Amino acid sequence: MKTKRLYKTGRIAIACMIFVMSFAFIPANAVSGETEEAALVVGIPVDRCPIFYEDPVTGEAVGIGVDLMRSAAQEAGFTPVFRPIGEETLKEALDHPEYDVIMPFGSDIPSASGKPSIVSDNLMQTPFTLVTEGSRILPPLNHLHVGMLASQAGVAETVRESYPGVEISLYETMPDCVRALRSGGVDALLYNSYVWNYVLQKPSYGDLVVQPSAMFSMDFRAGTLNTPEGQAVIERLNQGIAALTEHQRQAIILDYTSRKLYRYDFSDYLYQYRLILLAGLIIIALVIVIAVQRVRSEQKLHEQTIQQMMDKDPLTGLLSMNGFRKRVEELLRAHPDTPYFLSYNNIRDFKYINDSLGRDAGNALLKFWAEKSLENLSEEEAIARVDADHFAVLRLITVDEQMREDERNVFLPIQNFFINQGIETRVQICSGIYVLTPKDFKEIDVDHMLDLARVAEKRIRDSRKGAFQFYNPEQWKKGKRIAEIINYLPEAISSGDIRVWYQPQVDYEKGQIIGAEALCRWDHTKLGWLYPFDFIATLEEAGLIFDLDCFVWETVCKDLHRWNASGNRRSVSVNVSRDDIRKDYDIAEHFYRLIQTYDLAPDQLHIEITETAYVENSEILIDATERLRAMGFLVEMDDFGSGYSSLHMLKEVPVDRIKLDLHFLTSSGDAEKSRTIVSCMVQMIRMLGMEMIAEGVETAEQAAFLKDKGCFEMQGYYFYKPMPVEEFEKIKTGDPIDIH
Repeated sequence: MKTKRLYKTGRIAIACMIFVMSFAFIPANAVSGETEEAALVVGIPVDRCPIFYEDPVTGEAVGIGVDLMRSAAQEAGFTPVFRPIGEETLKEALDHPEYDVIMPFGSDIPSASGKPSIVSDNLMQTPFTLVTEGSRILPPLNHLHVGMLASQAGVAETVRESYPGVEISLYETMPDCVRALRSGGVDALLYNSYVWNYVLQKPSYGDLVVQPSAMFSMDFRAGTLNTPEGQAVIERLNQGIAALTEHQRQAIILDYTSRKLYRYDFSDYLYQYRLILLAGLIIIALVIVIAVQRVRSEQKLHEQTIQQMMDKDPLTGLLSMNGFRKRVEELLRAHPDTPYFLSYNNIRDFKYINDSLGRDAGNALLKFWAEKSLENLSEEEAIARVDADHFAVLRLITVDEQMREDERNVFLPIQNFFINQGIETRVQICSGIYVLTPKDFKEIDVDHMLDLARVAEKRIRDSRKGAFQFYNPEQWKKGKRIAEIINYLPEAISSGDIRVWYQPQVDYEKGQIIGAEALCRWDHTKLGWLYPFDFIATLEEAGLIFDLDCFVWETVCKDLHRWNASGNRRSVSVNVSRDDIRKDYDIAEHFYRLIQTYDLAPDQLHIEITETAYVENSEILIDATERLRAMGFLVEMDDFGSGYSSLHMLKEVPVDRIKLDLHFLTSSGDAEKSRTIVSCMVQMIRMLGMEMIAEGVETAEQAAFLKDKGCFEMQGYYFYKPMPVEEFEKIKTGDPIDIH
C-alpha cells in the first residue's frame, strides 16, 4: 500500500516538472500573447485561372497567387486559410472583417467606405498584354479602344493614368469581351498574360492572338485596412515575402502556366466537333426534308395555285386586284415620302373589239398592254388587271414630261395595235388619275383611291374624248414640285446651286455689326430662285433636311476658318431643324467634330433652335442643348413668341440667347397692346439674365422702340438684307452700321 502511494506521488512530481519545463521553452512572443503559427485568412477571387481558381476535384483554392501567398505566409510563421471573396469588388471586401488580407492589389486603394489601406511587398510582376483578332493592325496606343472585364476596374484606372488617350470599355464576362472584339466594338482586349494562357485554350478562341510585347506590368500584392493590426500583419508578411527566392517564384509560375488547366464545357465540344455534328445534322435534315417533301409537295402546289389565282391575272400575268392591294400597301409603307399617283384605265368600246375582231384579238390587245406597261415600270411601281379591259397602275411622280412619255411609250403603241396589223381599228383609252395625298400614306385604302380614279376616268369617258383627266390636279402640281425638290437636292448641293447667304446682325446702341445668321438660297435648275419657305418644309416631310443642314453647317465652318486666317474673326448663327435632333443623330458631337476639323472656337457658332421644336421633342432637345452648351457653343431659342408655350419653355430650357420674333409689331391687331407685350417680353428676358436679339426689324420706329426698351441687338431688312458670301466678306465685325 505504501509502495502504491509512493508510485502515485512520483507520477505527480514528474508531471509537475514537465509542466514547469515546458514554460522554459516557450518563445517570448508566445508569452506576450502571440503564437508562433497564427492563422491568416486570405480573401481571393476564384475566377481568374491560373492565378486563383478552385480545384475541380478537391474544391480547394489553388493557383499561382495561392501558392505564392502560402509560401510567403509560411515563411512568416502564418498558417494561411484561403476563402473566396463574396463581395463584387476588392474595395468592398476590404471593409469585411472576415478577411485578414485581400488579394490581389497593385497598390494601396481606399476601401468602399473610404478607409485607407496598406499593401504588402510585391510577390511577383504580372505582365498585361493585348489580345487581337487574327492579324488585325492596331492603331497607336493613344488612339486605342480596349475592352476589359468589369472586375478589372482598378486596373482600368491604372491604364487610364498611364495612357490618357486610351478608351476603355468594361464588360461583365469574357465572352462579352470577345464578342465586342469580333464585332469591331473594341480594337483589342487587355488582361494579364497568365490568364490569357488559360483563356486562349478555349477552342473557339483559336483566332485570337496575344501581342508579343507587354503593354505594362503590375505588382501583385496583398492588402488590408491601414490599422495597427493591419500594419502588424503586413510587416510580418513582408518578412516572409522577402524570404522567397526568385527561383521559388518562377517555379510556381512555370508549374501552373505549363499545365492544360482549361476544361471543356458542352459548348467547347460542340465547337470542336461542329463539322461532324453539322454533317450529321445535314444528313438527318435531308432525310427529314425528303420524307416531308413528298407529303407536302402536293399541298404546296395546291396552295401556290390558289395564291396565283388570287394574286395574279391568268391572262396577262399581271397582278390581280387582290395582289394589287397588297403590293400598293407594301410600296406606300416602304416609301412614305415619295410622290405617287394611281390611275384607272379603260378601253373604250372594248366589247365592239371582241365582237368584231374576235375574243382572241381582244386578249392579244390586253397582253400587249401588259407587256408595254411592264417595260416602262420600275420595281417601286405596280400594275394590275382589275377586270376585263380595266387596268390599275401605281406610278411614281417624277418629271413634267412623264405623262407624255407614258402616252408615247405605252398608250400610242396600244392605240395603233390593230392599225400596225393592217386592221383599221384605232384603240381609244380613257385614264383617270388620282394623286395621293399625305393622308393616303397614313390611312392606306387602295379601293377608295381607285374609286376616286374611276370618277376621273368616267368624266373623260362621258366626254367622248380620249386621253386622261386628274381627280385632284392641284395635288398633282404639288406632287411634281415635291419630286423636283427631292430629286434635285443631291445634285444641287454638289453643283453649287444651293448657296449659303449671310444676314448681318447689329448692336443698334453701339452702331456696330456683331455677327450674322446663315441662310439658304437655291438657284433651282427648273424652278428658278427658291427661298427657304419654298423647300424647307418639303425636305422636312421627306426626311432630307439633315442633308441640307449638314451642307450649310460645313459651308459656314469653312467660311469662318477662311475669315480667321485673314484676321477677320466672326460669329455666325446657324439653324437646326427640329428633325435634326433625334436619338440617332448626335448633334452635339457633329458640331464638335466640325469645329475640330476647321480649327474654330465653339463661341463662333451660335446654334439656333426654334421654340416650337422644344415643345414637340422637349426631352431630347433639352439634353442636346445642355451638351452643346457644355462644349462651349452658344444656343439660341429662335422665333421666341411665335408659339404658345414660350413662357413654359423659358423655365425648362437652358439657352444663352433669346431670338425675339417681332410678329407682334408687324402683324395686325391693337398696336399699343403689341408694344406692351414686346416690352414685357424684353423686360422678362433681361430679368432672367439671358441675352436677346430681335429679328425682323424693318423700320426705324421698330428699331428705336426696341432700343428704348433695352433690346440693342437686332437683325432685319432695316439694316441689311441677306447677301451672298462675296458681298458679306466686304464688311467686318465691328464695322459701323450702314442703314439702308
